[in-house]
Amino acid sequence: MVGVGVQSQLEMGTLEGKDDEVCEFEDEALFSPEQQGAVQKTYSPRVPPLQVVVKRIGLTDLKNVVSESVKIVVFSTKLNLLMPFGPLAILVHYLTRHNGWVFLLSLLGITPLAERLGYATEQLAFFTGATVGGLLNATFGNATELIISIYALKSGMLRVVQQSLLGSILSNMLLVLGCAFFSGGLVHRNKQQVFNKAAAVVSSGLLLMAVMGLLFPAVLHYTRTEVHFGKSELALSRFSSCVMLIAYASYLFFQLKSQHSDYLPLNEETIHNQENNGEEDEAPEITKWESIIWLFILTAWISILSEYLVDTIEGASVAWNIPLSFISVIVLPIVGNAAEHASAIMFAIKDKLDISLGVAIGSSTQISMFGIPFCVVVGWMMGREMDLNFQLFETATLFITVLVVAFMLQEGTSNYFKGLMLILCYLIVAASFFVHVDPSADDDVVGTP
Repeated sequence: MVGVGVQSQLEMGTLEGKDDEVCEFEDEALFSPEQQGAVQKTYSPRVPPLQVVVKRIGLTDLKNVVSESVKIVVFSTKLNLLMPFGPLAILVHYLTRHNGWVFLLSLLGITPLAERLGYATEQLAFFTGATVGGLLNATFGNATELIISIYALKSGMLRVVQQSLLGSILSNMLLVLGCAFFSGGLVHRNKQQVFNKAAAVVSSGLLLMAVMGLLFPAVLHYTRTEVHFGKSELALSRFSSCVMLIAYASYLFFQLKSQHSDYLPLNEETIHNQENNGEEDEAPEITKWESIIWLFILTAWISILSEYLVDTIEGASVAWNIPLSFISVIVLPIVGNAAEHASAIMFAIKDKLDISLGVAIGSSTQISMFGIPFCVVVGWMMGREMDLNFQLFETATLFITVLVVAFMLQEGTSNYFKGLMLILCYLIVAASFFVHVDPSADDDVVGTP
């Protein structure tokens, strides 16, 4: 029995050994060396099949993100109905070259882009904080006016540059702020809306400084008290522009670095009201990088349409029999301030009047203390004699407007009647420029030394 068991174990071991040899033989017989290398290469761990799947999933996610971003930014507003007018303006320009229609279509095409530019800036402000967000709102809110001004400056239309920037200040201070006060006052008729008076005083001081910078060159010119006629006025304008830029940079540093709560965009009462009303903080609808990409896309498209707008503005003035000063001071700023209009009214209705004030007055401050001096410096680099002499009529209009708004803000309160007064003041300004004849209209294209 023992012998039989030993023999069976030996036979089993032999069979197992043979099976291993057979398996090894079969493995070697089934795959040649070239095929084995191919199999090893196919199943190499360096390029796993899972990576291909992940890449496909990543491309699908990217398409979904892009489509969702386009849906939110482009199709979430009713103004998107005006977006096709931009390409249509370019088409009409090359087919008919009718300046009036090209100008009108370009104007309509820029309107939704300016509003969406403000939307993208607001989305980016969620990631930057309140103070930086307010500065971004003011900067990109004025991007349309600055782009139009640079194209006009390049074309030598210095008066269009001056009047469009002046019109932007007047529109923000009277129309935008007036609409915000009026709409907020109607919605909150049972309470008195308040805002941070300290921040308003600082902005009013900067606006008065801008008026001073514009007033002296005009007075120097019309009193004929220049040392060198024509040259002293230009030199004073360039020097004052550099000083105004330094003052605005100091203002930005003060806003960003100051620890005083008096100058924060939201006061304690507003935050307390939000907590009592149980309002939840608004969440961004798009990511930070999506906001940045949309800012570049919208700015580029506005730049393209602005070139057609500036090239046809004089032809549109002749075709429609409307003064060029009225188009520059009234029509262009209303389109460029579309973002400020929407933002200021929306925040006023939500009883966030500090933000509305920051959008309207902050935008006026930035145009007066940065936009106008910046164009003077850029014109200096281009060889254009852009100065701060805005003529007596425009300078007087700005001076009176700043005084009216400063008196409206001195109490730190708002109601719908104050808003109505500001809107009616803007109507008077618009009517004045409709009957105003620009004495420098003949020299509009002359700016090359």
